[in-house]
Amino acid sequence: MNWYIQSGKESDVVISTRIRLARNMQEFKFNIKNEKEAKILENKIKEEAPTIGYGLKFFSLKDMDDITKMSLVEKHLISPEFALNKANIGAILINEEENICIMINEEDHFRLQVFNCGLDLDGTFNLAKEVDTKLDQTFNIAKSKKYGYLTSCPTNVGTALRASVMLHLPGLSKTGNIRKILETINSFGMEIRGVYGENSEISGDMYQISNKKTLGLTEEDIIKNLKAITEKVVQQERVARKYLTRNKMELEDNVYRSFGILSNCRKISSEETRKILSNIKLGTDLGIIKELTDLKVKKLYLYTKPANLQKLLGAQYDSFDRDIKRAEVARKIINDN
Repeated sequence: MNWYIQSGKESDVVISTRIRLARNMQEFKFNIKNEKEAKILENKIKEEAPTIGYGLKFFSLKDMDDITKMSLVEKHLISPEFALNKANIGAILINEEENICIMINEEDHFRLQVFNCGLDLDGTFNLAKEVDTKLDQTFNIAKSKKYGYLTSCPTNVGTALRASVMLHLPGLSKTGNIRKILETINSFGMEIRGVYGENSEISGDMYQISNKKTLGLTEEDIIKNLKAITEKVVQQERVARKYLTRNKMELEDNVYRSFGILSNCRKISSEETRKILSNIKLGTDLGIIKELTDLKVKKLYLYTKPANLQKLLGAQYDSFDRDIKRAEVARKIINDN
């Protein structure tokens, strides 16, 4: 199974961990927008890709259809801006497990990303460093003794590391404590974003927390700080969930109403599905909804998203028919033995 439908440490609250490293080659200008120049860089990377190892395969974005690209966005493997760019440039290196995905010619020449389910900042970082070492041995990576790794955006200079965790925080949302928690996180130098990163909206009680600073801190310090903050948030979310269970009937009614809609509806939008899945996941994690498992909940999250729904069914649908097919797929996942 791919990492995004597995369960890991603290998976009731922490959905996933991501480590991202920005890297550039010295012999090419940064943030390439010219198609001809981009092609030269991409061909060089494609030729050297087997040297990196890890089963990474090269795919050019221009050879992918829009549904395939958006399915990668929905899995959080590439950014929406990268998928939707109209410059006819960009590629990825990705392994079969999809826990390693390197975006080529996004903002930097390389955006190395390593993913894992649950909370695993140390293990995910260690794998990212292994792959990064291979990149460093294979390509002439731009770096400075004074500033560290050189990047297109000044805010990434230094370690060029963005460590992030995706959190499901319905307890803090329902008890009205989420704003205070987010303000505290922000005061510790962390950023809070929606599920698709910068400029994306908060949806379904999902929050992405990552480090702001990349310069003046070591990679180990960044990981340590994010880990400590995440563990505190997890603790506070569990306290909030415990508070919710004091009004057991109200909570059970709430989560089973959501479960009832998804179990019986014949047509449902992506937006409504996201909202009610938050309640369904909460109910499953608290042992209220016994009809579902963690695996089924993760499949519901993945295969009810527009692009992955169509990839699963092997066909394209307009929005009206997608809403019908989404309901069918959800019922099938719920009822499968």
